[in-house]
Amino acid sequence: MNQARVVLSSFPEVTQVVSQTGRPDDGTDVTGFFNTEYFVDLKPKEKWRPVFKRNKDELIGAMDRELEKIPGVIWNFSQPISDNVEEAVSGVKGELAVKIYVDDLKTLEAKGDQIVSIMSKIQGVQDLGLFRVIGQPNLNFAVDRQAAARFGINVADVQDAIQTAVGGNAVSQVLQGEARYDLVVRYLPQYRNTQEAIDNIRLLSPSGERVSLAQLTTVKMEDGAETIGREGGQRFVAIKYSVRDRDLGSTVEEAIKKVNDQVKLPPGYKIDWAGEYESQKRSSRRLMLVLPVTIIIIFIILYSMFHSGKWAGLILLNVSMAPVGGLLALLFTHTNFSVSSGVGFLALFGVSVQTGVIMLEYINQMRVRGHSIEESAIEGAVLRLRPIMMTMLVATLGLLPAATSHGIGSDSQRPFAMVIVGGLIGALLISVFLLPTLYVWIARPDDVLPTPETEFEN
Repeated sequence: MNQARVVLSSFPEVTQVVSQTGRPDDGTDVTGFFNTEYFVDLKPKEKWRPVFKRNKDELIGAMDRELEKIPGVIWNFSQPISDNVEEAVSGVKGELAVKIYVDDLKTLEAKGDQIVSIMSKIQGVQDLGLFRVIGQPNLNFAVDRQAAARFGINVADVQDAIQTAVGGNAVSQVLQGEARYDLVVRYLPQYRNTQEAIDNIRLLSPSGERVSLAQLTTVKMEDGAETIGREGGQRFVAIKYSVRDRDLGSTVEEAIKKVNDQVKLPPGYKIDWAGEYESQKRSSRRLMLVLPVTIIIIFIILYSMFHSGKWAGLILLNVSMAPVGGLLALLFTHTNFSVSSGVGFLALFGVSVQTGVIMLEYINQMRVRGHSIEESAIEGAVLRLRPIMMTMLVATLGLLPAATSHGIGSDSQRPFAMVIVGGLIGALLISVFLLPTLYVWIARPDDVLPTPETEFEN
């Protein structure tokens, strides 16, 4: 722990490092003495060295490379609040987790090692580590039944002798008021602390001969279960990992495909991909439900306004092109698609509908007053440019600080604002150039047109 604190403190970007070993005193984090946590306080990003480009992932990567020089340790990087949330979601200390369920611990760990080997070669997978379940040395005494039968000693007597000598047996109870405590007797430490001492434990045979445990048992030192995790009534082993420098969805999906192709599980085994990926899939499914419902509601409102499925469909076609600007903004800034950016696209749809209605209504009013289709489309594009631009600039300038921010909390708000800003810039060009062009293509003399408005000005 002290060595890790020195490594972390050696970075000029770090102001202080506070560490904790084991579980907290309030019992809110159920972990063992093997767990150490470090709170690393950082300077503002403006004071970081240029090599990290104000990118926290770059700084984490540099810290990870230095900490990995310490052997036998699995490292994980997170935020204080998100760490608790991730642990509550995945059940392990990690952003993402793979869980293998079955009863045999050695098979569990062997399959876990195989999956770790596969995932270590996948781009974007970081902080990869297997939570070991095997590794506690056990001194196993296997009773030699034939030897015990020669001396006339029962197997239960041998087991009882080992239990009494090493673990202790309750022979009575001690009463203190209403409290009862078992009175346990066992051998003194010098007679049970080593394998040789246990081998010399004597049993009395029916013939009166004193027989040592070494004559009645076969002793082996074997690795046994260090920790047994259970979930849903089954034993499991967990593999934790994080994703950096790549989007979460494609990374985990590539890992799932490669693991399913290369790891053959016996009957009764199963693999569960937990953590933020599971939460993202739930959010994506919900988003895929909200998106078509939103489009249907927009279409119904547009149809009731124009009394024409053609004009409602034209505006929706214009809306469908609006995400191009948002996608280009994500591409140019190397920002991965997320639920936050998905919500931004929904907000972008609303503004795109508004600009489409402004343009289409003006063109239709021009046609009602006797202008040709081409003249109406050209005049609408020219005269409605200023109000459409003003509408979009209000939202664009309002969200521009959020789209370019890199401060605390910007990880969730930046994709949302970036999609809207980029999408509105693209929607402006689409509304001015694409929508009038499409209008000319699909417009017909017998189209449904609105009643002339008295306050309309050419």
